[in-house]
Amino acid sequence: MPLKYSGDIRELCYPFIYEHSPLCDFEIITDELCATVGGIISELEGEDRFTDLIDFLTLLQPKIFHLNASIRGKQAVFEQDIQWLAGYFDHYQQEIDGQINGFILPRGGRAVQLLHSCRSQSKKAIRFMVFIDKEGHHDVPDVLHRFANRLCNLFFQLTVVINRRSGIIEPDYTSKSYGKGI
Repeated sequence: MPLKYSGDIRELCYPFIYEHSPLCDFEIITDELCATVGGIISELEGEDRFTDLIDFLTLLQPKIFHLNASIRGKQAVFEQDIQWLAGYFDHYQQEIDGQINGFILPRGGRAVQLLHSCRSQSKKAIRFMVFIDKEGHHDVPDVLHRFANRLCNLFFQLTVVINRRSGIIEPDYTSKSYGKGI
């Protein structure tokens, strides 16, 4: 027998929790992503060397909730949001330019570890968009997966920015499974 809502609102954590669709999973992972960004902001607060990052993440956090609802509800992420992320990407790329020459092992304090979690959550959101699109029941605007991909890459950049500002250098990693070209 399929699981279903009992009728007691105290036993319903999310209106769509019993759906048999990856859309609910997408919404859950983007909710987690938004909450994790909030945790990063709290971790960085009080550190003068990170005020620019706090300001950026504070502006980013509601955009992640816009991403969350842009499939089931009205689309709220657009090309200008991708361009907004591109500006931050380019800015932080200048700060770390030439400091990463290949794969590295993730290291760093709590905020950095949370950013690495955000990278993974962004990838999961993209995968769920792939599944939603394949399912064919909901339109997945092209801009959404592009936004999430850019988020993923920007979160990685921010780990390096925070580590460099903190004097941490991540160790290089050489894969035994893949060549240098991957």
